[in-house]
Amino acid sequence: MRGMREGNYQSKHRHTRSPETGGTLAAFVAYGMWGLFPLYWKQLKHVESMQILAHRILWAAVFCLILMLVWKRFSEIGKLLRQKRKFFIVFLASIVVTSNWGLYIWAVNIGRVVESALGYYINPLVSVLLGALFFKERVDPWTKLAVALASLGIVGAAVLYGSVPWVSLLLAVTFAIYGALKKRVGIEPLISLAVETFIAAPFALAFLLSRQATGAGAFWNAGAPTTILLVMAGVVTAVPLFFFAQAANSISLQKMGFIQYVSPCGQLFIGVVIYGEKPTAALLMAFAGVISAVIIYVFTRKRSVGSPG
Repeated sequence: MRGMREGNYQSKHRHTRSPETGGTLAAFVAYGMWGLFPLYWKQLKHVESMQILAHRILWAAVFCLILMLVWKRFSEIGKLLRQKRKFFIVFLASIVVTSNWGLYIWAVNIGRVVESALGYYINPLVSVLLGALFFKERVDPWTKLAVALASLGIVGAAVLYGSVPWVSLLLAVTFAIYGALKKRVGIEPLISLAVETFIAAPFALAFLLSRQATGAGAFWNAGAPTTILLVMAGVVTAVPLFFFAQAANSISLQKMGFIQYVSPCGQLFIGVVIYGEKPTAALLMAFAGVISAVIIYVFTRKRSVGSPG
C-alpha cells in the first residue's frame, strides 16, 4: 500500500513538473541556437542590414503560414483577433522583436559582435527586474546585489566610452520587454509567432519589392547561395522563437534569465575567437560588472533554480 501511495505521488509529481521541464528544455534550445547566430548573419554581411531584416520577417511569416496550413490552425488566429487586449500585446511584441532583430543584425555585420554579446549578458538582469515589477517574482538580496554590480559595470563602461554603450543596452531592454510581453499574453507559441510575423510581413514585402525594383535587391541578384541564406533566414528566425515562446509560457523570467547566458557566451566566443574582435577597455569594464553579477546570481540559485517557475 505504501509503495502504491509513493508511486502515485511520484507519478503526480512528474505530471505537475512536466510543463516546467519542457519549458526549461525549450529555453536551452532557443538560447543555444541564438548563441550561434553570428555565424549565420556574417555570411550575409554583403547584404544591407534592412534587407536581411525584411527577408527574416517575410520568410518567417511564410514558414509560419505553411505550418498553420498543415496543422489547420487559422481559426485560432480569429479567436485572438477578437481578444483585443491580447492582440494588442502581440502587436507590441511584433514591434519590439523586429526592432531587436534589426539592431542585432546591424551590430553583427559591422563587427560589433562582442558589444552585442554584452547586451545579452545584461538582458537577463533586466528580465529579473521586469519579473519583479510585473509578475511579482521575488527578488532576494543576492539578486539585488547582482543587478547593482551589473549596473556599476555599465556605468563604468559609459565613463570609459565617453558615452553610453547604447547598442548593448537597447538589445538588452528590447529583448527583455519582448520576453515579458510573451509571458503576459500567454498564448500558444505558434499562434503568437504567426501573428507577430504576419503583422510585420506586409511592410517587409513592400520594402523588398521597392529594392528589387531599383535593382538594389539582394534576392537572386546576389547569387544562389545568398538567396538560399535569405530564404532560410525565416526558418532560422522562427524555430528558436517558437521554443522561446514555449519557455516563456512555462517558467519564470528569473529562470529564463539564468538559462539565457548560454546565448551571449556563444556569441562572445564567436566574436573573440572566430572573428578576432578585441574588446575595448570600456567593454571589459562592463563585462567585469556583468559577469560578477552572473556569478553571484548563479551560485545563489541553488534552491530557486530547481523550484517551479
